[in-house]
Amino acid sequence: MAKEGDHRDTERPHRCSMSCLGPLTFHSQAVGVKVRLSRGCLLAERSGGTFKHGLVFSSRPLKINERIRLRMEKDADHWHGAVRVGFTSTPPSARSLPLPTMAIPDLTDTPGHWAAPVHESYCQAGSELEFWVSYGGAIYITSSNTKQQKLLEGVDLSRPLWAMIDIYGKTRSIYLLGSEKRGLLCTRRSCPAPECLTSPDVKNHYSLIPHGDSDECMSSFDTEDPAGTPRPSCLAATAVCVAAAPPEWSSSLAAARCVGRTLALL
Repeated sequence: MAKEGDHRDTERPHRCSMSCLGPLTFHSQAVGVKVRLSRGCLLAERSGGTFKHGLVFSSRPLKINERIRLRMEKDADHWHGAVRVGFTSTPPSARSLPLPTMAIPDLTDTPGHWAAPVHESYCQAGSELEFWVSYGGAIYITSSNTKQQKLLEGVDLSRPLWAMIDIYGKTRSIYLLGSEKRGLLCTRRSCPAPECLTSPDVKNHYSLIPHGDSDECMSSFDTEDPAGTPRPSCLAATAVCVAAAPPEWSSSLAAARCVGRTLALL
């Protein structure tokens, strides 16, 4: 049981660029009774003797349109169904232990929990998927094997939201690759970037997200309307910044950095 009033599941202190979303791992305490965390709380594995008791949560709240990225590490053919994903407004530190056996229906039947099953075609060992909640309160998912799909809608955006994942059925272990939030001129990412680790029995590793230097962009486009479009203030700042840039700043990188410094003053 977490201490009363100790609901501070916040981002850990860090030093990084403006493109940083903050460190992201699985919550170290709020885990199912059959889950073992390793590799710095980035790898979560459910024991093979059951198809349930596989709940895990993110270590901090996720931003709207922040895409949490997972890799399916191990699966088991003798179970049906696969991982379930969603969000909750209940902080992991506020939960009593042991956790319920399953996200659906144990948690989704209570207020502040939204989750949906992921089709088995998304969840083959070695495949990557990402899911997020939109400004319209809908949960979307995409995978290296399939196209983007809406899982459900009606998520309450008025409170902080933690990612909620149930390592269920055929899915035995998952690796947290981090998260990213795509903006007009840049993509912000969680930090530190997890190492690209793959368990020995994973075959056919597909890359879903292109890798690159997250410091290439220094701006934060969190000022968006519900549809995810930057507000006029952001666009105006962009125009002013680019117009004021010196002639030698001809590259898009320099322009992006200028925009970032301008937006930091808004």
